[in-house]
Amino acid sequence: MRTKIASLVMLLLLLPMAGIRAQDKIKTWDELDRRPIPKWWTDAKFGIFIHWGVYSVPAYAPVKEVKGVYEKYAEHYEARLKSGNKLFTDFHNRTYGKNFKYADFAPMFKAEYFRADDWAKLFRKAGARYVVLTSKHHDGFCLWNSRYSPHWNSVVMGPHMDIMDSISRAVTCQGMHFGFYYSLLEWSHPLYDKKTIGRWVDEHMFPQLQELVVKYKPDVIYADGEWDYDSETLKSRKFLSWLYDESPVRNSVVVNDRWGYETRSKHGDYYTTEYNLVHQKEGIGDKASHPWEESRGIGTSYGYNRFERAEDYLSSKELIHLLVRTVANGGNLLLDVGPEANGLIPVIMQERLLDMGKWLEVNGEAIYSSHPCRNLTVRNKNVFLTRAHGNLYVIGMDCPDGPVVIDGISKAGRASLLGETKGRIAATLRKGRLTVNIPPLSICHLPSPSAWVVKVEGVY
Repeated sequence: MRTKIASLVMLLLLLPMAGIRAQDKIKTWDELDRRPIPKWWTDAKFGIFIHWGVYSVPAYAPVKEVKGVYEKYAEHYEARLKSGNKLFTDFHNRTYGKNFKYADFAPMFKAEYFRADDWAKLFRKAGARYVVLTSKHHDGFCLWNSRYSPHWNSVVMGPHMDIMDSISRAVTCQGMHFGFYYSLLEWSHPLYDKKTIGRWVDEHMFPQLQELVVKYKPDVIYADGEWDYDSETLKSRKFLSWLYDESPVRNSVVVNDRWGYETRSKHGDYYTTEYNLVHQKEGIGDKASHPWEESRGIGTSYGYNRFERAEDYLSSKELIHLLVRTVANGGNLLLDVGPEANGLIPVIMQERLLDMGKWLEVNGEAIYSSHPCRNLTVRNKNVFLTRAHGNLYVIGMDCPDGPVVIDGISKAGRASLLGETKGRIAATLRKGRLTVNIPPLSICHLPSPSAWVVKVEGVY
């Protein structure tokens, strides 16, 4: 009896200490920011974003009628209806009727032609090294059977399919890393309100994030919709502490900087830009010194917009140039595709991706695992530099009108044009200045018309 009483007393004494230790597991932002970013992400350079959901059914946003970037997002359809945006409400009432609710689109999101393996093969051919799927956008519709959204997900309605499972399996089978986008807000959820935000975090957001991590084991978590509350209210540090210390992906996962209205360009494994927009007044800082990522659609929207025309899409050449500029400045490119509600990826998007893949087949060694060249200066316009594998890569966007001149080099070896098999390119080094002479090539001998790459070996 005395033993039992003594054990009970000891347990009571230890309980407060256990609580302190559990509280100590919540790291400060400084501690979280000191975690090294997994190397796979900084080596990957190119990923595919997928925005797909109920909003893919109306697939509408104005393109020519507005100037702002956000007003062209088709995935914001529900919010524009709720706010009474005239362009959206006029389109909606004319096309579906005033009594047609946003939720009525869900049964129409059938994904009848969706084939996850076909998507994954396309992304692999494009040269992507990771894929990020919208698990749940701001409308709250989940692409898996979430216990926290049991009546508003793709398994119980619409496709009647666990889309997260299908895509995560297909992507990993193709040798790419899988990740998900997750909205920290929901426009129509009754708990997402100032009076009940604590319950929202504890009963919905936090456990739903954990549910996703445990079930699908992502290598990327792209948070969004953080602008209404600070990270303390959203308990972001608590989630990230669990993610980094206890979750099944603690050694491989990478997260972005959208965890509260004060965190963009300040906290996170990598910082984010969006259609080249930055949301902090101080900007992204030195892009080359902190990992960062540019995301955008091939057109004007992330979600599919059936009213975009050919001129609203970036050309293959423009996308390749975007990739080069981003990587040369130390970033990754997360390029978005917006599939149709039936599960088909528009042909124009497929074409762009395949063209990028063909370019990367020839020139990928200048992109993957590369680093920016902060200490070198190139005197030519539209010429960018990367460093990888002990080599310098000189990437030109246009036909050179003369020699390429680079300052800050103490040693350089053999120079060659990637994809061209006719031998060396003349390169001379004098007093720290490297001069590379690009020979004129006929159209039949251009290895990569969109952008050429010269490799200079053994550069210091």
